[in-house]
Amino acid sequence: MARNLTENRTRNTLIIVVVFGLCSFFYLLGAWQRSGSGGGDKIQNWVNEQTKCAQLPNLNFETHHRVSDLPNNTGSSKIEPFEACDEQYTDYTPCEEQKRAMTFPRDNMIYRERHCPPDKEKLYCLIPAPKGYVAPFRWPKSRDFVPYANVPHKSLTVEKAIQNWVHYEGNVFRFPGGGTQFPQGADTYIDQLASVIPVAEGKVRTALDTGCGVASLGAYLLKKNVLTMSFAPRDNHEAQVQFALERGVPAYIGVLGSIKLPFPSRVFDMAHCSRCLIPWGGNDGMYMMEVDRVLRPGGYWVLSGPPIGWKIHYKGWQRTKEDLQNEQRKIEQFAELLCWKKISEKDGIAIWRKRLNDKSCSMKQDKPKIGKCKLANDNDVWYKKMEVCITPLPEVNSVSEIAGGQLEPFPKRLKTVPPRITLGSVPGFSVQSYEEDNKLWQKHVEAYKKINNLLDTGRYRNIMDMNAGLGSFAAALESPKLWVMNVIPTVANTSTLGVIYERGLIGIYHDWCEGFSTYPRTYDLIHSNTIFSLYQNKCKFEDILLEMDRILRPEGAVIIRDKVDALVKVEKIANAMRWKTRLADHESGPHVPEKILFAVKRDWVVANKSS
Repeated sequence: MARNLTENRTRNTLIIVVVFGLCSFFYLLGAWQRSGSGGGDKIQNWVNEQTKCAQLPNLNFETHHRVSDLPNNTGSSKIEPFEACDEQYTDYTPCEEQKRAMTFPRDNMIYRERHCPPDKEKLYCLIPAPKGYVAPFRWPKSRDFVPYANVPHKSLTVEKAIQNWVHYEGNVFRFPGGGTQFPQGADTYIDQLASVIPVAEGKVRTALDTGCGVASLGAYLLKKNVLTMSFAPRDNHEAQVQFALERGVPAYIGVLGSIKLPFPSRVFDMAHCSRCLIPWGGNDGMYMMEVDRVLRPGGYWVLSGPPIGWKIHYKGWQRTKEDLQNEQRKIEQFAELLCWKKISEKDGIAIWRKRLNDKSCSMKQDKPKIGKCKLANDNDVWYKKMEVCITPLPEVNSVSEIAGGQLEPFPKRLKTVPPRITLGSVPGFSVQSYEEDNKLWQKHVEAYKKINNLLDTGRYRNIMDMNAGLGSFAAALESPKLWVMNVIPTVANTSTLGVIYERGLIGIYHDWCEGFSTYPRTYDLIHSNTIFSLYQNKCKFEDILLEMDRILRPEGAVIIRDKVDALVKVEKIANAMRWKTRLADHESGPHVPEKILFAVKRDWVVANKSS
């Protein structure tokens, strides 16, 4: 027993010595590494650099959401790199392609409307930039100057030389601010409008410019804090919308033809046509009725150029007095039918104001066939035929009440709860959910800025939100340095585009299975919120991502927020498109299945496809 007791004491002493030795060893090792001599920090930094981990708090993506957990083995499929398209596609617009357009009827400008290619004709390659492409000038310099290499088309400098649209000077285009009806400059023209319309008081915030040319009106209205949606067709006036966007002015390729404009009813404070060549007096007034549909109650319609001022200008327009007089007479008749009040006609500019409600004016219908439109869904306008009918306004209790509710002047309008929300016109949304959405996106945007600190510096002028919801992302970014094209997908369960306009923002309907109505390289930053989950099984992710690549400038940025299973597939395709990507956790932590993919489009040229 004495010997066993001695052995136990010896064993216990040995264990204590070993434990003490190990503890001392690891303590000294930790102190050595912490001092920097051991290179632990260098190793960590090297690993982070090699794996491109986003240095965010709680970022632990792989631990909680493994690729092996994803359905259909999403993470294992290999995607081959996309090749560059031929140089002939530098200015490719898939749904306004000229060769295809010429196969459609010319009646009512149908051939200038959207005609997208079938799947078998879609391009699965990367649209190249023109040789010599450079980063555009920053706003406000971009309003007046555009690098020639970015839009190498001189035809407008010849066709519109005496109208002061654009001049070619050395290696840049200069835009003096002129137009067909305002060769003395847009500022003078806007001052004429402001003498009748409260342009500078915040009451007019959203405007529609039909047949906009190079969008000089929209460019100069920004000085008055008016945000203008300008559009023009892709026609023989080459690149006019491309010039507008290169200048940093909102615009899209479009035409007033046979289908409805891609906007809900009652959204614009002012609509404008300056010699836009639209036959307002034709088609039984259908085009004026479409303007009436999108114009807010109490909104203004401005018409300058033929036939307004025909008594003075008929010789210069090379038309007879009788022809012009008859055209204006028809316009006046349709304006009266719509209960528009003419408030001014002076110096070749006529201005009408839309009725406040349907109670204030019983519609004069001399022709029985022109009645009220029967709308199952007032927001259902995508590819819908324009009609010869008058869109009814929401009901009111008195003749002085504004149909649909009164809006605050801008910028107060941006933060005030929109009437469509307070009146319960948007299913699924309340005042409380609207305010919560605002707070949520303020939080999201602040998190974005921690990753991309250039977000609101002016580096990104033209911004697109592919699934804008209530417009809270744009509201959180609101600044004179930028503007946001708020897109509401046509497949969304609820249309919120009317709410976006009531906040003093602009936007458009679109189906992301098709090409967007813009030129390549026209947006500096694209934001996507749950687009890929929304379009799951509706069209290929490649179609959406290649379209994003087409409209994004070289070195432009992308922020994609979506579920992790969608983002894993998206990141693989993005890398195959030569984007530089980084996947980050949701700002609330790694346990949230929603993640954010940050990406930058690399700058490359056709001559060196590996660059």
